[in-house]
Amino acid sequence: MNLKYTLLFLLIGFTTSVYSQKKSEIDVIKLDAYFSQMQQDWDVPSMSIGIVKDGKLVFTKSYGTIEIGNNVKPDANTLYAIASNSKAFTATILGMLVQEGKLSWDDKVKDYLPYFELFKDPWVSKEITMRDLLSHRVGLGTFSGDVIWYKSNLSAAEIVKNAKYLPKSYDFRAGYGYSNVMYIAAGEVIKKITGKPWSEVVKERILIPLAMNRTVTNPNQLQNKGNFATPHGRKEGVNFPIAWENWEEIGALGGLISSVNDVSKWMIFNLNKGIQGKDTLLTSKTINNIWTPHNNFKVDHTKKNDFNRHFNGYGLGWSMSDYHGNLRLGHTGGYDGMITAVTLVPDLNLGVVILTNGMKSPITAATNYALDTYIGIKVKDWNKELLKLNESYEAKDTRVADRVSKRALNTQPSFALDKYVGTFKSLIYGNIIISKAQNSLKLTFEHSPNLSASLSHWHFDTFKIEWDTPHAWLDFGTVKFNFDNNLEILSLDFDVPNDDIFFEELKPVKIK
Repeated sequence: MNLKYTLLFLLIGFTTSVYSQKKSEIDVIKLDAYFSQMQQDWDVPSMSIGIVKDGKLVFTKSYGTIEIGNNVKPDANTLYAIASNSKAFTATILGMLVQEGKLSWDDKVKDYLPYFELFKDPWVSKEITMRDLLSHRVGLGTFSGDVIWYKSNLSAAEIVKNAKYLPKSYDFRAGYGYSNVMYIAAGEVIKKITGKPWSEVVKERILIPLAMNRTVTNPNQLQNKGNFATPHGRKEGVNFPIAWENWEEIGALGGLISSVNDVSKWMIFNLNKGIQGKDTLLTSKTINNIWTPHNNFKVDHTKKNDFNRHFNGYGLGWSMSDYHGNLRLGHTGGYDGMITAVTLVPDLNLGVVILTNGMKSPITAATNYALDTYIGIKVKDWNKELLKLNESYEAKDTRVADRVSKRALNTQPSFALDKYVGTFKSLIYGNIIISKAQNSLKLTFEHSPNLSASLSHWHFDTFKIEWDTPHAWLDFGTVKFNFDNNLEILSLDFDVPNDDIFFEELKPVKIK
């Protein structure tokens, strides 16, 4: 989910050449040492890597510990949340339904979900197809609406229904906005057609046939499976363990929890063009639909780029580009405390999976280095280059510092604390409650108990959000109370600077 890693993965690309090194020529000791150093340099708690070539898992190594403070080492069976890498599974399930004549890629979403609506625009709402959902071209901005489902107990259907209140960022099919909410809608279409939730369908149609026996869709199953990594947040350069979040209800956008060994089976299946053993689970027509860019990004054709790139876009559940004549398919996954990446190079029958359990993650550097090594070119020091780029990105992110510098000191709230108490309704979410506890205010989200917080005075009628539980994506934030000319409190404005969960979309209005 994280924007920084998505952009790094999509825009940096990979340097390669047209020939592939033989397995016997790979210096696995050097590769192992490089990855080990990378895990330490990035200070990520653990990292598990798998490389598949010509239908086999030819390299797998794991580094670090599954949780800060213990000495338990990960291995190829250690489970991590792969988050948005699950989107390709969702597209694959829909492709299977298309093959069975139960669906068409050009079917209207509203034919399956009559309540589906966006932007209060009847024509757009009626015309959105399955292709539109899966290629991020409906008109929503990137990550718009994630605040609806993030840590909430809303049902998938309720989330999709509330999406009609989200703002439009561009005209229908006239741009790109990475939308998790639309993948939730895709999951609901699957449920409508099959009569089963996404979690059951993905198990029956993909996990069992591919013998992905350790992969689960619910963190409540982890104790029975054993051998799983702990998610970690990061603050002021220090990693800290955090709890698992349950994404099963919205699993179509990113609900899988898997391992290097299991993901390698998924990569081999795709590189084998949808054939598993003697069974053709995906036809060539389906593969070609999934592997066609349905939403294209601009490439500067007036200048040379390091990757000889001619196109860049998004297919159905996969990001796509070319480099030096080879097709590349890939995706990243951002979960609370875990960042992952899956990459395929079908022309070379090559795939790479990187699983990590920290918020500062070398997924792009590790992927690039693995590809360079197995393709057989002069290997670039991606670790050094992208670590420097990451540090530069962090140094330039002054959003919190800017807000702190603008704080007006020695001010007082306009009212006694009792005046701020009330229930505020957000159309896209539900109720947000401000209550009083002793001499402070409490912030409670009706559907998201894990987002509760205390409010401390910041300046004037703005209060700082002090989260009750540490979060991976969220830290500093404020909420401002707005009132009319007669000093009646009307609404709230949130300001929680981060790249993924946009609290400013909530726009709660006081109802009592």
